[in-house]
Amino acid sequence: MARPPRFDTSLLLDAAVQLAAEHGPSGVTMSAVAAAAGAPSGSLYHRFAGRSALLAEVWLRTVERFQEGYFAALESSPDPRATGRAAARHVVAWTRAHPREAGLLLYGAQDFGREDWAPEYRRRADEGNRRVGAATAKLADALGARDAQEAERVTLAVIDVPLSVVRRPLRAGAPLPAHAEELAERCTDALLSLRGDGTSAD
Repeated sequence: MARPPRFDTSLLLDAAVQLAAEHGPSGVTMSAVAAAAGAPSGSLYHRFAGRSALLAEVWLRTVERFQEGYFAALESSPDPRATGRAAARHVVAWTRAHPREAGLLLYGAQDFGREDWAPEYRRRADEGNRRVGAATAKLADALGARDAQEAERVTLAVIDVPLSVVRRPLRAGAPLPAHAEELAERCTDALLSLRGDGTSAD
């Protein structure tokens, strides 16, 4: 029976995430990841066609792991306000549990060389973006959003608001405050009251 590889893909990507968190995307090179993982360079080239493939996998694995819980939160209750609050809490709780990965997501796909990604990587990224758009549109519809402005308010509530709660501590390298989850939920819930009276549309 063949021995399992000593340096599997997950271990190498973990090392790449650490480098990205510490030095930004520019710090993620084939040689740097190999050195950080204590692996021969051949282990990298055996698993990734080149640096662009490595960067794509680092970005996509991180985003997809975050999105798994985010989409689950948006399906967690028949009450749309409750699912919006759950989504906001997930952003903060995931950031608290995964600060390195969350710091990486302060960058964008372009910072990780999206223009050089192979088509299959770009398709994965586009599909994730499409799912986010569809999920927020579904939530807006459930809340009774009447126009584009109200739909944008829902997007602001469940994406931009919780991100704003975590962004400043992440950039400062500081821990999230103990009340961050509650703050994100309360701000999100206030915005999800589309009629401004504490209730959603009938």
